Amino acid sequence: MVSFRFYEELNDFLSPNRRKRDFTIPFRPQNSIKDMIESVGVPHTEVDLILVNGRSVDFSYIVQPDDQISIYPVFESFDISRLTRLRPEPLRRTRFVLDTHLGKLARYLRLLGFDTLYNNAWQDAELAEIASAGDKRILLTRDYGLLKRKQVTHGYFVRNDKPNMQVREVLSRFHLHQSVQPFTRCTQCNGLIQAVVKDQVLERLPQRVAEAFDQFSTCEICQRVYWQGSHYDHMRRIIDGLLKQ
Repeated sequence: MVSFRFYEELNDFLSPNRRKRDFTIPFRPQNSIKDMIESVGVPHTEVDLILVNGRSVDFSYIVQPDDQISIYPVFESFDISRLTRLRPEPLRRTRFVLDTHLGKLARYLRLLGFDTLYNNAWQDAELAEIASAGDKRILLTRDYGLLKRKQVTHGYFVRNDKPNMQVREVLSRFHLHQSVQPFTRCTQCNGLIQAVVKDQVLERLPQRVAEAFDQFSTCEICQRVYWQGSHYDHMRRIIDGLLKQ
């Protein structure tokens, strides 16, 4: 037998009878510790430290009979620099890709200025590939099975099912409150929004808008035109609500 103990939010993935306590599972020869962790339901992307009999190991460790295994999530306040960290170095830029269940969260993250890819037609294999591609994105998902894919190195299982609470959860989990830049990305396509001269978009504006406003911006990708009308005030109130802690 092998003894396991999971800590803090990793217990979210366990059956109730295994949460916040030691439990055992049968020993399986030649099984890596990564495989055994995921066999009980915990995605490897949620794990940051593994101690086996008091010694830190990485995911390639082959489990031995009677091992005592302690598994921890990402650390925020303890210095574990001398131990074997399992997560790669933090990404230099925070970029996201979201699964098909998180369309409204994608819109909110774009509204707050975060580079967020989303397409409700993408399948699991495509999402994993995008997350692991050259620009490296954090995969946000409500499907923890997706986080078990080997090529996904940065991912997070979103606990909340309400979009406004999901935003607060993601901002807190990745410490993003200081990185918010509202109205800098298109909520429709994720393109950057840039200021333009009114004459450049005049032919595309309703007459009432052209007469009432002088400052405009456009999305560099889809060319959607933005101005600070009543819709802007509504979105501002949404942002204020999302940023409440």
